[in-house]
Amino acid sequence: MLNQLEEQVWNRVLLARHPKRPTTRALIDFLITDFIELHGDRLFGDDKAIIGGIGYLGKTPVTVIAEEKGVTTEEKIKRNFGMPHPEGYRKALRLMKQAEKFQRPIIFIIDTPGAYPGIGAEERGQAEAIARNLMEMIKLKVPLISIVLSEGGSGGALAIGVSDEIWMFENAIYSILSPEGFATILYKDVSLAKKCASLMKLTSFDLYQYKIIDRIIPEVKNGLQDNAKYSFEVVKKQLIKTIKELQKLPTEELLARRFKKYRNIGVYEEAN
Repeated sequence: MLNQLEEQVWNRVLLARHPKRPTTRALIDFLITDFIELHGDRLFGDDKAIIGGIGYLGKTPVTVIAEEKGVTTEEKIKRNFGMPHPEGYRKALRLMKQAEKFQRPIIFIIDTPGAYPGIGAEERGQAEAIARNLMEMIKLKVPLISIVLSEGGSGGALAIGVSDEIWMFENAIYSILSPEGFATILYKDVSLAKKCASLMKLTSFDLYQYKIIDRIIPEVKNGLQDNAKYSFEVVKKQLIKTIKELQKLPTEELLARRFKKYRNIGVYEEAN
């Protein structure tokens, strides 16, 4: 039997996974005009789980990199249910470097249960691709903003999650792994996933309290699928404002603030 807090947290997990919740493509189409998608990692292939390209946010040219789950069954299979392979992360890194070269801010949209754990992905260097992105993102000389749209799972999310600011939609979740994985590893019982979700502190409110994320994007009562436009308008307005503010910072200050942000995550502060 779940207590009230456990029930509330699990309801947010269900909303994050709602079958009618908009995917990243819908958010890109709302935010960005004249979007041109770019393909391939110039090494192995093009990973459909990662959408990357260039366009305009208002009047500002930006690069967008997003994890896409797909909408129809056919598209979900093509997108590998939003679980990128290493070539997806290498495509993302290629576009990050291109954005840095042309001084374009980068918007990352996170929506993945995790990086794909298949044998082929591991053989092609899944862990190395994720680790390299973490290393490179911390020193990119352009403004970076990451937005968790629905699910942000494990290294699959972190690989495009090192940014100057991290935002989450109100009913999104962001964690080291899924509640089902947590329950299986710690308790050897997947049926405890609902109870484990509250222990994981994976909601936007938990992570804002711990200063891991910087902003919560509000949703209507029954979730994003009921009125996406309301939340998307909030995101667009705030993105335009924040990117302008970050672009005014000298590069050295931008990088110093980003480095300090991640150094401070997890620091324990004793209450007075």
